[in-house]
Amino acid sequence: MEKNKLATDNYKQINQISARCMRIMCLVLLFAFGYCYLLTELDFYLMIIFFGCSIFIALIPSLVVNVFKADSSPGIKYVVIICVCIIVTSMLTLLGSYAFPFILFPILLASLYYNQTLVLFASLLMTVGIVLSNILSVQFKEHFIGVMYDSLDEALLGIATPHIVVVFAMSVVAYSIVQRNSNMINSAIKTAVTMQENQKGLIYSFAEISESKSKFTGEHIKRVAEYMRVLGRASGFDEEYVDMLCTASMMHDIGKLMISEEILDKPDKLTDEEYAIMKNHVLYGEALLKNCPGELLHIACTLAKEHHERWDGSGYLGMKGEEIAYISRLMAVCDVFDALTSDRYYKKGWSLEDTFDEIIRLSGKHFDPKVVQLFIRNFDKFKEIHRKIPDKQKY
Repeated sequence: MEKNKLATDNYKQINQISARCMRIMCLVLLFAFGYCYLLTELDFYLMIIFFGCSIFIALIPSLVVNVFKADSSPGIKYVVIICVCIIVTSMLTLLGSYAFPFILFPILLASLYYNQTLVLFASLLMTVGIVLSNILSVQFKEHFIGVMYDSLDEALLGIATPHIVVVFAMSVVAYSIVQRNSNMINSAIKTAVTMQENQKGLIYSFAEISESKSKFTGEHIKRVAEYMRVLGRASGFDEEYVDMLCTASMMHDIGKLMISEEILDKPDKLTDEEYAIMKNHVLYGEALLKNCPGELLHIACTLAKEHHERWDGSGYLGMKGEEIAYISRLMAVCDVFDALTSDRYYKKGWSLEDTFDEIIRLSGKHFDPKVVQLFIRNFDKFKEIHRKIPDKQKY
């Protein structure tokens, strides 16, 4: 997993949290509206305008993030801060000193993004909003509540200045917290990337060892990994999971490390005893991987154990239908497709067309019918991969 991908995922999650916070603000605004309607003499239509516009603005981040799915856009954080500052300015204008707690909200939201520039942006915007709200409230004081001064100079000195001092103080605190959290998050991302790369390196190494033990597997693991990428995407998995699936699939035959070369490379048909030993490679693979930490190796363990299972229950372990993990059902098609189309010293590879017909014929028997339909729709991609990654060794 790349560092940029982790950072982007984290940013998307923060945008989701920010949008949720703005929805919570809508509830706060509704409560404030009810309070003003019942306990103040504010003009009803004026309240409708101020609270209605504020609630609409509070829903803009949710509209952008959740409806239009633009949660990865770098400008979202500025949209959130601008929206919340407009709302706070509106409430300070309408309610005066009663809306004092609202001035902290932009700084709190900005601190979620572990972005010091955003904290400064929110502070500056909120300072402008405080001054503007005092100007408006004094000019139209007969329409609003909480206006404590008759002149603009008195309002700026008595209300705006203390509010700006609070905003400045909170900004200094938030700036320090954001700096510390930013360093911690960057360190965590770096550690996660290192662990992910180490896992991938381990998988590549073991996959190459397991394949090199047999004399006739060629580029099998590389092709199977790419076939899995095709079916993973066709199944609707996100790109991060598809990448893990592709990498983990390289370990599906890791259990063959425990099988002797005499059985692996035997040119003749295996005896019943030898075949029973060969079938155990799925259990050996599970045993090697089941205690390994991390989602990637957990996926590899599932594929190693179940890639020879069949939809009708006639596979190595007798699992059938939905008992078999979906990713293992994908693996079964990829593995058989590559096995049939590859040359071995004891057989000639099938043509792509004959292999295509065979997989369709085995739908509902060996393979999950739904997976076969995905294979049919993506057969051209399978053919392209088969062409681009030929076996290096000829038999």
